[in-house]
Formats: sequence, structure tokens, C-alpha cells
Amino acid sequence: MTAVTSLSAEDAQSAKTSDPMAEKTLILAVQKLLALSGKAFSEGAVRDLPDLVGERFDPRAAVSALAHLGHDASFGEMPPADLRPGHCPAIGFDAAQHAVLIVSIEKDGSARVIRFEGESPEEVLPADLWRSLLSPYFLLSRKGSASPQRNGDWFWGALKQSRWLFAQVIIAAMVTNFLGLSVSLFTMVVYDRVVPNAATESLIALTIGVLIALSFDFIIKTLRGQFVDHASKRADLSVSRQIFERILSMRLDTRVRNSGAMASIVREFDTLREFFTSATLLAVVDLPFIFFFIWVIWMIAGPLALVHFVAVPVVIGVGLVLQPFLARISEGTMTSAMSKQAVLVETLNGLETVQATGSGRLMRRRFEEAVDAQSDLGFRNRMLSQLAINSAGSTQQLAQVATIFFGVFLIQEGSITMGAMIAAVILGGRALAPLSQLAAALSRANAARQAYRSLSAFMAESETPEATTTPRLSRPVLRGEIELRGVSYTFPGTKAPVLRDLSLKIPAGQKLALVGRMGSGKSTLLRLLAGLVEPTEGSVLIDGVDLRQIDRSDLRRNLGVMLQDSWLFSGTLKENLQMGFYEYDDAHLLQVAKVAGVDDFVGRHPQGYDMAVKERGEGLSGGQRQSINLARALLHNPNMLLLDEPTSAMDRATESVVLERLAGWAAGRTVVAVTHRNSLFDMVDRVLVIDQGAVIADTTPDKLRAAQR
Repeated sequence: MTAVTSLSAEDAQSAKTSDPMAEKTLILAVQKLLALSGKAFSEGAVRDLPDLVGERFDPRAAVSALAHLGHDASFGEMPPADLRPGHCPAIGFDAAQHAVLIVSIEKDGSARVIRFEGESPEEVLPADLWRSLLSPYFLLSRKGSASPQRNGDWFWGALKQSRWLFAQVIIAAMVTNFLGLSVSLFTMVVYDRVVPNAATESLIALTIGVLIALSFDFIIKTLRGQFVDHASKRADLSVSRQIFERILSMRLDTRVRNSGAMASIVREFDTLREFFTSATLLAVVDLPFIFFFIWVIWMIAGPLALVHFVAVPVVIGVGLVLQPFLARISEGTMTSAMSKQAVLVETLNGLETVQATGSGRLMRRRFEEAVDAQSDLGFRNRMLSQLAINSAGSTQQLAQVATIFFGVFLIQEGSITMGAMIAAVILGGRALAPLSQLAAALSRANAARQAYRSLSAFMAESETPEATTTPRLSRPVLRGEIELRGVSYTFPGTKAPVLRDLSLKIPAGQKLALVGRMGSGKSTLLRLLAGLVEPTEGSVLIDGVDLRQIDRSDLRRNLGVMLQDSWLFSGTLKENLQMGFYEYDDAHLLQVAKVAGVDDFVGRHPQGYDMAVKERGEGLSGGQRQSINLARALLHNPNMLLLDEPTSAMDRATESVVLERLAGWAAGRTVVAVTHRNSLFDMVDRVLVIDQGAVIADTTPDKLRAAQR
């Protein structure tokens, strides 16, 4: 791996995949490389691996994806002749930037390679041929011991990645503390040697020496701060990524907190990060040198060191006494902050309802109660923290006074010199300085510890993103046969089941409508079929395979889902349709938009598909939002389509046109639709009537219409 010359950002940009075929071959090469290491990921799963750094799957994105799976990967420049058997399997690139997998290099120099064009057979090429085929860019990968997410604790593992930076911080602390002796020793020598002897030349030499020492001290302290900042950035990226992955992979039926509380918990990572990357950490690093400075005081001023030796436990003792109180206050502050954030987010999300119903008084009371509680706890926390800081400052000042007081008597006795006493005062201030910062650190430590506990609980509650780190069954194409075997579902925290022992088969290509009273379990059944929640009992099978075994990426590409309350995100309309799947071109987007009826109203807008969409789709009608969500469901050309009230907000004319287009598009595909409107019956050939979580009728649309008459 060391043979590769790493590329700069500009060089890597120039080596990016520049056409769809280059991107396709790179994905296939990474997929095959993972398969050779014992990880059988599907093409879709490779594309959807986290940590991608751009819109396209380029070499840097491939390196990031492989690193996410525990591989030591690098991309850079290296002559093909320098590629060795130990580098294989490796990914090279031909003149068209299409990826080529070099499986192995034989003793005679020939190589087993796979070119991912056509049927992609493995072939053996002579040394001259494969070396002339490849450009001087390679992606090398070696399987590591574990995935980063599984290598130790979520937070400490991230800090461990920066252990060399923290080691440099400790080394820098040692050097700066040794250099810190220069001023005190300079003062002592000047008072004891230079002044009595009027040694001007010695004074100049000493001054130059101490200025050099102080210059190095400044440089090293600056570097130390940069080391901490770099470690902070690296940990921030790693942990923030893990937290967001947990949010994305969280099982919706096991979520126990509302959005505001979860956002507050995630925000607490800032508290944790700042504790380990601020001046507080530097103060903690300086703590062991307290005793070094006291020892130096003992060497130059003898008994005066006892003054500071007594002052240290006094400051620490005050901090330890206040620690339990600060811990309880930090816990309460965290709880009240979560409550305030929860009320704020809930109010913002439902602001229209709050204003329409005049319920602002209720939300205001809840918010003010949370703010009052947080303010009260914050006041108590600041009061105790200030007490600790003031105690440390007063102790430091008393130590200086005591040093001078007892130093005078020692000078009169001839035990020490005037310069030694002044040096002891300076060194004493340097020794006790970290303790004044330690008092503030204790308050931050409690907040950081509480933040760590909350985040650890959140990480434990949320589902581990196994879909992105552990290969599941690869099914690039699903025909669309759906089967439920004894499926029951009960919401967490409740006893009454929403669905009761459902067993049914939906052949591939069948169009099925789910009807029933509100609260009968129709939407819950649709969520089960989509894999958004898992059955309490029984299993859901697609093409004879349990839904939980199928790779999530393959499932999402074969299963189009339109929920009743699908969310629109702030951005452009095109971004809301594309949803990060940049492999689909404009022609494909226009095709699905036309089927869903989006093109009918976008064509009249001056900005077209670049029109701005606000959060939740504000400014769009209910029917327009449904059209956009329907187009999303059609994006991957899935063989299965799950729809929850797809046209309930559309006018009759628009609904008729959209359903006619949808029926043509869905020919040969499996469709399951929840509806309360008979207009959808024209495109289905089977209807299930659900009541209280059970199927009470399995019939056809014509028979149901006849029964309704």
C-alpha cells in the first residue's frame, strides 16, 4: 500500500469517473473485490454504502466506502510495473477510466484480470499487455480486522483513531512545561548573579536565551492547539457520521423519543467534543506537571515548596466536594434541555395547526416551564462552578502571599536567596494555574459525562446499521410475489394487536386494493410490506425469502413506496424527485413525473423542475404533493408498488388521468394500494377488506361494488 502516491484533491478530481459506464464499472469492481474478501454485497448496496464524498461513485468514494467496511484502502498514482502480487486484488483504470480488477499476478508477470464490460469474464493477460492496458492510477485495498463501527466504543474508537495526535499533544505539553522554567530561572539568576555584579553582558546573553525559549514555547503551544483541532475535526466527522447513520437505520417501531428530544441528544455531542478538544483538555494534560514544578521549587527554594504542596489538595478537595452536586444539576439540565427542544420542534412542525386552533397558550406554557427549569438549573450550575473557580483563584493568591511571607524569613536565615524566592513565586503560579482551569473543567466534565451517557443510550437503542456493514441476501431483481405467514403486529407499549394472524399470498403482477374502516390496520400492513416495521409474530416473504434477509438497497430499488404522510424536503423539485439517486438522468425523471402528474403542473411554472420546494411542501396543494410522492415511488422502475391513498387529495379530473397512466405503467407489476375511493378499483383485480386487523373479505372489485349497491 505504501507504493501508491496519494493524490491531492485536485488530482483526485481529475481522475474521477467522468461517464456513467466508468461509474458502473467501478461499482462492479468494488463489489467483486468485496466478494473476494468474503463480503457478498449487491451492486445497489455498494452504491448506497455510507461515507460517500460526492454525488458520483468515484475512486475517492470507493475508498471511503471500503474504509467503512473495515478495509485499509488508498487511491493514488503508481506505475503499473510497480504493482506487486501483494497488492492484489487491486482496482486499476484503463484509458477510458473504466475500472479493471487485477485479481492476482502470477510468477511469470501475467495477471488474472476482470474487465466489467459485456459478460466480464476473468482472463489471463501477459505482463506487457495488462501493463499497457492500465493507466498509472490504482485503488488498493487490504481487509482490516474489523469495521470501524464495531472496533471498540462509538466515541472512544473515534478518539483512538487520533491517538498519535494526542500523543503529540502530550509531548508538546512536556516541552512547553520544561520551557516554562526559563522565565523563573532567568529571574533568579538576574537577581542573584547579574544585579549584584552588574554583569551586563551576562544579562544580554540570558535575555537572548530566554527569548529563544519563549519563542519555541509560543510555536509549540500553537502546534499543540492545532493538533487538538485536527483531532477534534477527525472525531467530529467520524462520530457525527455514525450518529446520523444510526438515525437513518433506526427502526421506526422501536423509536421511544420524539424528534425534538432526539435532536437535543444529538446536539449534546458538541458538549462532549468540546470537552475533549478545548482548553480544558490542555489543562488536564498539564496537571501531572504540577508536581514537577513543586519539585523544582523544592530544589531552588527548599521548604517553600510545602506551601504549594498544601494548596494543591485544598483546590482538589473543593472540587471533589462540589462534584456530586454538579453531577445532579447536569443531569437535570440535560432533561430540561430535551423538554425545551421537544416543545420547540413540535411547535414548529405543527405551527399551522397551533395558529389555526389557537393553541399557542398551551405550547407557550409548556415551553416556558421547560425554560424556567433549565434557567434555574443553569443558575445553580454557574453558582457552584464559580465557587470552585473562585476557591482555586483565592488559594493561588494565598499561596503566593505565603510564599513571600515565609520566603522573607528564609532569606534572613540565609537558607535561600532573593532570586530563589521570586522564582518560587513565579513557579508556584505556574504550578497552580492548571488547578484554576480544573475547577471549570469539573463543571464541563459533568456535562460531558451526561452527554456521553445520553448518546450511548441513544446508540444502544437505535438499530445497528447492519444493512451497510453486514451483507444480506443479494437480490438485484425481485419478481414481486408477496406472502404473509401468520403476521401479527402490536405497537410498542400497547397490548392490543393492530394486525392479527394474517396469512395471504399476492402473486407477482397482481393488483390488490386494501379497504376498510379507519384504524383497521391497512396502513400498518403497508408499512410491514415495505419493511419499515417488523412483525411481532410471523414473517413477510418476497419471492419466497424473508423480507429481513433481503439487502435493504435491493429492496428499496425493487419496492416503490408512497406513504400517506410522505415528507417533502426543502430544496428544488428535481432534488425531491431524485432524492440523491444521481444515476437517473433527466429523461427518466421526466418519464416518471409525467406518469405521476407532476409534469402537468410543473410545465406551467416559470422555473420548471428547478422550482423551490419548502419544508413539508408548503406552498403546494395536497394533490401536487401526492403527485411528487407518487413520482418518487416510481423512480427505480420497481416491480412492486405500495401506495397509501395515492390520489385522495387530487381532483377528479387529475385523479382519472393519473390512474390511467399508472395502470399502463404498472402492467406486469405487483401493486398493493390502500384506498377509500372506488376510483382506484378500475386498476386492481383483487380487493381485501380489513377490519380490526383481520381480513374479513377477499373479493374482486366488481363483487365489492355489487355488494355496496
